[in-house]
Amino acid sequence: MNIFTMEIDPKEILLLETNARYMKHEEFNRLVENVRRDGKLTSAPFLCLEHDGPHAGKYRCLSGNHRTQAAIAVGLPKITCLATDDPLTEQERVAIQLSHNAISGQDDPATLKALYEQIIDTELKKYSGLDDKTLDLLDKVSIMSISEANLSFQTLSMVFLPDELEAAQKVIGEALERVKKDDAVWLARMSQYEDWMDAQELTASSHNVKNVATAVDLILQQFKRNMAQLSEGWIEDESSRWVPIESVIGRGKIPAGSARIIRRALDKMAGAKEINARNLWEGLEKMASRYLAERK
Repeated sequence: MNIFTMEIDPKEILLLETNARYMKHEEFNRLVENVRRDGKLTSAPFLCLEHDGPHAGKYRCLSGNHRTQAAIAVGLPKITCLATDDPLTEQERVAIQLSHNAISGQDDPATLKALYEQIIDTELKKYSGLDDKTLDLLDKVSIMSISEANLSFQTLSMVFLPDELEAAQKVIGEALERVKKDDAVWLARMSQYEDWMDAQELTASSHNVKNVATAVDLILQQFKRNMAQLSEGWIEDESSRWVPIESVIGRGKIPAGSARIIRRALDKMAGAKEINARNLWEGLEKMASRYLAERK
């Protein structure tokens, strides 16, 4: 393998999307302070050149991701790295990453297991440097586990007034029921959290309210009033997927008299076998199609 040293702006380095190596928050903060004190990295990250795809010509960090992030946090303009411009397969990249990680530090077992299982080649498995003890531990790991060290999180406490508590508990209860039916775990990005806080602050300021729960309620009301704009998600989509009726007509109420007229029309169409009684929306589609045909 052709290996050389290079000076590079750390912000130009592509970081690993899946990294078994982790640092607790306080450990990373200590690393940042050490880099700030030293004014440089005391050990070099290892990079490989991307030869194709959207990042062709850029270097990706196979080991030293946290050091690179610390350099960015400190604001170092350049760092010294070891690099290779040899084309590497995905298995070779993973093997190099794991072999460097095996020297020191800590790995998140679930992520380590996922990476190791990507390697099929026996020689590359040896190169990764994982011993029998580590491999035995990997067999006992659930791949769905989440290490707190790989997450940047912030706790948000919300206080509801008595008259708002019942509604809040209902929403939370519905959310918990949905979670029970799904094994997936979803996390919001920090940028999304910041956008939410900005929306909450703007809403509270506009309505001159101080209570967080009231601001959240106002945001939800604004969402309901603009629900029809969700049509942007499907209006150009030619697929046959189903979409919520709210994204067509918006969420709201109609006069009872209007509702009776619509329902009578749909029931008659179903009775005449023009539409399926279980799919009354077909009647709305037929009426709309006729109207459009008449206006051509």
